[in-house]
Amino acid sequence: MINLEEEIEVIESGYEFLLAFAAQGRPAQVETGPGPHARTELTAMLAAMKKAAEALAGSSNDFEQVIYADLHKAIAATGFVLAQAKIGSEVVDNLNASIHLRTVLTDFFLYSEAFKPVGSEPEAAAPAWDKVGN
Repeated sequence: MINLEEEIEVIESGYEFLLAFAAQGRPAQVETGPGPHARTELTAMLAAMKKAAEALAGSSNDFEQVIYADLHKAIAATGFVLAQAKIGSEVVDNLNASIHLRTVLTDFFLYSEAFKPVGSEPEAAAPAWDKVGN
């Protein structure tokens, strides 16, 4: 059983890593030695995108079908980068800026918010010292 929430988290955290990686100005090179490496994150993101697409395939929900289509474009872009022998900050920065990957992230932000809105956790009681909350 695919846990869509976990796959979304892998994609989102991988994107955050890639933003930091791109900012480092690393030259394109074959990745060796201890990481972290972009290829590792990209591989995990690609697998998560494929699982998310599998989970959404055949859905009768219109927005889930939009996400499914957007995932296929992001999968293609990510696979293209992974097919390169050398990965550096510039190609990662261009992938980060790609409308295809950004669209998937935005789709998932909207999708996640609809099912688990930020602030939907039960409100904790205001501390005793908080005169505004009491």
